[in-house]
Amino acid sequence: MKNIVILGSTGSIGTQTLDIVRNNPEELRVLALVAGRNSDLLEEQIREFHPKVAVLYDEEAARTLKAMISYTDCRVLSGMEGILEAAALPEADIVVGAMVGMIGIRPVIAAIETGKDVALANKETLVCAGHVIMPLAKKKGARILPVDSEHSAIFQSLRAGEHNEIEKILLTASGGPFRGKKAASLMHMTAKEALKHPNWDMGPKVTIDSSTLVNKGLEIMEAHHLFDVPVDDIEVYVHPQSIVHSAVQFRDGAVIAQLGVPDMHIPIQYALFYPERVALGGERLDLFKAGSLTFEKPDMDTFKGLSLAIRAAKQGGNMPTIFNAANEAAVRKFLKDEIRFLQIYDIIEDAMDNVSFSEDPSIDEVFITEKETLEYIDAD
Repeated sequence: MKNIVILGSTGSIGTQTLDIVRNNPEELRVLALVAGRNSDLLEEQIREFHPKVAVLYDEEAARTLKAMISYTDCRVLSGMEGILEAAALPEADIVVGAMVGMIGIRPVIAAIETGKDVALANKETLVCAGHVIMPLAKKKGARILPVDSEHSAIFQSLRAGEHNEIEKILLTASGGPFRGKKAASLMHMTAKEALKHPNWDMGPKVTIDSSTLVNKGLEIMEAHHLFDVPVDDIEVYVHPQSIVHSAVQFRDGAVIAQLGVPDMHIPIQYALFYPERVALGGERLDLFKAGSLTFEKPDMDTFKGLSLAIRAAKQGGNMPTIFNAANEAAVRKFLKDEIRFLQIYDIIEDAMDNVSFSEDPSIDEVFITEKETLEYIDAD
């Protein structure tokens, strides 16, 4: 029986994690649930899974939840202090890091500090703090188990060889809703059009990042830290069918890939049960039905989010944080129709050129960089 803490239990990854717990009641037990402010859904989850601890970041929502579940023995906590306590619970075996945004970094560090394995779905943890996170995990004997579909595919493929046998990582991208378009046709694209992802059902932020190819740039940064591979040895392939989730090429020329239907339950379950594979229901990949699998080079001249991300990844330091924060701000503006699609790239590049660079930032300095980046964009 594994005791699980789920950071971000009311979000997409969190609710799908609970699907897996629901289907494996003899092997998995929920110890703590953590969310932002959705007290109604969290109350439903508490009623079904009976955790010892529940946390809402929003203090008013936490007070509401406490009244709602007064009939239970569940302890309700609030704020970052409560989240950190839940992440470090002594009884926990694995922590699912699925909180969205920079808020997810410190709880992951708290879990690692106590030697817990982390099933990681939060991008910012490695994008902005990978230079701190990975050495800390090694020091504390904690495993970082990727939940993102591409990184899970790489993680699974790497079981076919040793680290020193890697030649390069092949990171696949769907290409998003604007695949094949040029800059002239993207000038007037709206948020509504950008949110029509062809394969995956994701939240607005991630879907926009897919349309700009920023998401693939962020994934390069994650893979660089997670698998200790140079940025130049990570190659992006546009694969519109989203069947090959990513692959590894070894030094003998062999390419080992992980294929499957677009379903996040597979990488989540793999992380929770690693190194075992356990039965999972649902749709199976039918290669006859899938038909042809195609691969294209990404158009980095049009979709500059990828080239800017590679620049940030190579420069290192706090530049990935500047890139990430600028993109967050730009996407918010785009979703509000305050800017046009291609201006997302302009905002990112401007911030990268003008926000102060730091070569080896501490965690506190990472957060300072985020604040400075957002202030720079708001003042512009």
